[in-house]
Amino acid sequence: MSRNTTSILIIYTGGTIGMIKNPDTGALESFNFDHLLNHVPELKEFKVAIDAITFNPPIDSSDMEPAMWSRIVTIIDSNYDKYDGFVILHGTDTMSFTASALSFMLEDLMKPVILTGSQLPIGALRTDGKENLITAIEIAASKHPDGTPVVPEVCVFFNDKLMRGNRTTKINSESFGAFGSNNYPLLATAGTDIQFFPNNIKRYLPGLKLKAHHEYNSNIIIFSLFPGIQKEVVEKLLGASELKGVIFRTFGAGNAPQKKWLIDALSKATAEGKIIINITQCAGGSVHMERYETGLQLLQAGVISGKDSTVEAALTKLMYLLGTGLPVEEIRRLMSQDIAGEITL
Repeated sequence: MSRNTTSILIIYTGGTIGMIKNPDTGALESFNFDHLLNHVPELKEFKVAIDAITFNPPIDSSDMEPAMWSRIVTIIDSNYDKYDGFVILHGTDTMSFTASALSFMLEDLMKPVILTGSQLPIGALRTDGKENLITAIEIAASKHPDGTPVVPEVCVFFNDKLMRGNRTTKINSESFGAFGSNNYPLLATAGTDIQFFPNNIKRYLPGLKLKAHHEYNSNIIIFSLFPGIQKEVVEKLLGASELKGVIFRTFGAGNAPQKKWLIDALSKATAEGKIIINITQCAGGSVHMERYETGLQLLQAGVISGKDSTVEAALTKLMYLLGTGLPVEEIRRLMSQDIAGEITL
């Protein structure tokens, strides 16, 4: 490729976008990514050099694990100087988890990493995969007049919307509008033109070098409150010796029932060095534990506010920080601080 050619690396991990229907059984089966050009011939018209790396075998997103996030990080890190941007094709079920994890594992990222996929296979008549893929590539290749990337961060592009990756959540299993970003505005919208919103996009900082992280600790649980929750179950859950952290999904602005046994169990767990992060069960909004007595009691028990983080961002951030080997108190501090655009300060 010439020195002036923009180059994009597509990383196909699996998912609906890379499947075709078996004519005999009607079941969806993965197909070789090289066949993509047959379904999206428009890619040949791009004034962009496109290469592809395919997971073999492709992975259903429900099987995605931290080790595979590390694999994606390795691919990006080893190809970082060769390409101007990266497009990751991924199943929708865990796309927000992967996007969130990559935002922490790719420290000082200054190139676009755009995750996309589809609700219908790329070969289907009404597929959303074709537009998602084409536009994701166009966004990953977009540059300012000075040659710097327009979107130097990890994003999810879906249904004409570009969102910060660690702010997304899958909100619909059937609609083409599968993802939402309730606590952070869109980075761009795609219509007849792609309209970027620069004030919402991470600022490009020249001179930064990518720091790729591979360590993680997944001895974490997501624990949701509900009316009628039982003491014995909670105590056994929080008392597990292997447990390192808890994403604690509370009511409203971070509230929990005023039950002494619950506060005692939380206090004991934090005293043992377990890190408990308070995330609201609401689709949007932030945790404010100081607002009501039902939240203040959690602060006094050592529970940390995750503020307006998504569950996906809080979980992957805690896995990442636990993997660094930092002291518990430092991890607790960082969990309520913004380190990759995941929290609104």
